[in-house]
Amino acid sequence: MKKFRYLLVFLILFISSRDGFSQSNDFAVIAYYSGRPTQVDSFPIEKLTHIIFSFSHLKGNELHINNKRDTATILELVSLKRRNPNLKVLLSLGGWGGCVSCSDIFSSRKDRRYFAKSVERLSAYFGTDGIDLDWEYPAIEGFPGHTYKPEDIENFTALVKKLRRTLGKKYEISFAAGGFKQFIDHSIEWKKVMKEVNFVNLMTYDLVNGFDTTTGNHTPLFSTPHQMESTDHAVTQLIGLGVPVKKIIIGAAFYGRIWENVANTNFGMYQNGRYKHNVIFRDLDSLMIRDSGFVNYWDSIAQAPYLYNASQKLFMTYDDKKSMQLKTRYLVDKGLGGIMFWELAYDRYTDGLLDVIDKVKKNYKGK
Repeated sequence: MKKFRYLLVFLILFISSRDGFSQSNDFAVIAYYSGRPTQVDSFPIEKLTHIIFSFSHLKGNELHINNKRDTATILELVSLKRRNPNLKVLLSLGGWGGCVSCSDIFSSRKDRRYFAKSVERLSAYFGTDGIDLDWEYPAIEGFPGHTYKPEDIENFTALVKKLRRTLGKKYEISFAAGGFKQFIDHSIEWKKVMKEVNFVNLMTYDLVNGFDTTTGNHTPLFSTPHQMESTDHAVTQLIGLGVPVKKIIIGAAFYGRIWENVANTNFGMYQNGRYKHNVIFRDLDSLMIRDSGFVNYWDSIAQAPYLYNASQKLFMTYDDKKSMQLKTRYLVDKGLGGIMFWELAYDRYTDGLLDVIDKVKKNYKGK
């Protein structure tokens, strides 16, 4: 009887622990970070799996940290492992406007070798866990004036292969991918590249951006009759190209985009206008103060919020808590690898968008 009681207690504990585990989803929560070194410790770092320092750049053919502040930020990010021992810290190369020489440097086998060695060296020096390639964009036009050529596609493949051979399995490799059809169709040899990398971070934001003169949802979950580009559209494309679902990370925006001179038709949605500026999520409450003139609307097809100010003819597209919850549930239902966002410094220290992601991760069981 004594042995039976021990066995019964063991079974109860095992089942309870297994049920508890099943209630928490195992997906990546990845934050890009370009804020102050003294700021990052104020965020709920325990709710992240990865944080990506943004940005390192090329100096010649090597990965380079630009200044003392960047060095201090990286060291602070690595120190966060004391709070979150499972946290991965990656260095990111490039960013919008930060990859001016990528096309030329990565066209050379010798330069790719030197670059890979510099990534290995810096990672060992700082105690970081890998590299995120944010080349915007291989083979298609990105930042105005940056060189791009058709050979970038094969050179990008050669780059990630050299990185993997140099870094081994100890370090993670990911890359930021445009969440729009032109990038997906023309920038990457998907099957070859995805064999080498841990994740692809889909930038499913800025799908309507500062160069556009017509408003729309800049980070929608689903396509609409007026806007094909969306998170779901990009994910569906990648799955159709054979990208493993567990390596797909969808993107979310911790900021909104405002257009001006937008006519009061359809509450400003899909109207002509001129891009004005961004608003970070932390400052959203001040934008929505009483009598500000902004009214909140919900696109039930795109599953995305937007604001319109009729008196000032201002339109804003953004992510809020509801859309963040829906995006996170979407990735669970699809079995995707996780969610990333630009960027942590834009969130609130408490009761922010990261908290919404974490709540879904802990409590949502899927459809």
